[in-house]
Amino acid sequence: MLDPTTIVGVVGAGAMGRGIAQVAATAGHTVLLADARPGAASDARATISGALAGLVSKGKLDASARDAILDRIIAVVSSAAERGTREPPTTLVDVGALARCGLIIEAIVEDLPAKRELFSRLAATVADDAVLATNTSSLSVAAIAAGSPASARVIGLHFFNPPPLMPLVEVVPWAGTNPEVRDACLALMGKWKKTAVVCSDTPGFIVNRVARPFYGEALRIAEEGTADYATIDWAMRTIGGFRMGPFELMDFIGNDVNFAVTRSIYEGFFLEPRYRPSLTQQALVASGFLGRKSGRGYYDYRDGAATPEARRDEAAGAAIVARIRAMLINEAVDALRLGVASAADIDTAMVSGVNYPKGLLAWCDELGAGAVLATIERLHAEYGEERYRPSPLLRQAARDKRSFRS
Repeated sequence: MLDPTTIVGVVGAGAMGRGIAQVAATAGHTVLLADARPGAASDARATISGALAGLVSKGKLDASARDAILDRIIAVVSSAAERGTREPPTTLVDVGALARCGLIIEAIVEDLPAKRELFSRLAATVADDAVLATNTSSLSVAAIAAGSPASARVIGLHFFNPPPLMPLVEVVPWAGTNPEVRDACLALMGKWKKTAVVCSDTPGFIVNRVARPFYGEALRIAEEGTADYATIDWAMRTIGGFRMGPFELMDFIGNDVNFAVTRSIYEGFFLEPRYRPSLTQQALVASGFLGRKSGRGYYDYRDGAATPEARRDEAAGAAIVARIRAMLINEAVDALRLGVASAADIDTAMVSGVNYPKGLLAWCDELGAGAVLATIERLHAEYGEERYRPSPLLRQAARDKRSFRS
């Protein structure tokens, strides 16, 4: 169904779209890159050219390979967009130019009506065996597929930013996806040298769902005055082994982006208390303190701003790590209980997708489910909130001294 001769279409020439286009072209595919905004696809191709030139200068790619990759990326020009029409944005994408694509990956704005309209137009244009994939990180794949005559060929392929560097791809079939489409996409991601995991079509998929406590519990600790941002970040890096602390990572991602994902998952799970957004983060976003990109967030990045010092108390830092880690593990265990993904894929996703020091289920086995459960139960007893209820599967594992990865 999908092989190296498959022509790949990418709709949306922003950071994700152009990154996906680069990955596909590097794997040997001819790529048609389209966007509704006039000149966007050509600009994206120029950006890709610059990125490839950087790889050549670092000795990671030779000039002939760079030229071959770039030659395989074709910017699709939308004649409707050039005319300056005021039609809805997705109608400006020249889907007719994508008719010969065997795989199209959509990477447009996270707007359900826009995506559904685009997929409907694509289904009426491409061949009957073409695969239509969405790179959505927050919307339901089923909702995007609904109403499309090609719904059985719709699937989620969630790449991580930046796609040329991040190895993980979450392959997300919805209930009506043809199993052959899922298997073909898994095989293709392997040929693209990506680490592919399969997960169910639930809010946040694996990574964005399981990672919520990394941010949410850190915010709770700061809000209650137990430790400041710098101390929490120091503890999670130095004692926990995470590459970045939660506050520096939120500032890096963008507080607007992180807050939007949290709110989307919270609402997607019908206001599940474990995912409740933080008023602190909401206030930062409302103030325009979005992190590094705005110059201020949890930290001040402006010239001359003082860097806050962490309180390097090993015992207090260990307690911070134990609390956040237990919440992360509880979330991973509950995702396993609810069939979001296999134990192996959950651990692979968290290591490959967000650079956790080890898989959370493997970490639970190492610490012992009983020890993790005791931490969660202490929090539940102290706060009396459903936020801290242990997963039934964690209770079972503690009772039966069960391993999740054996």
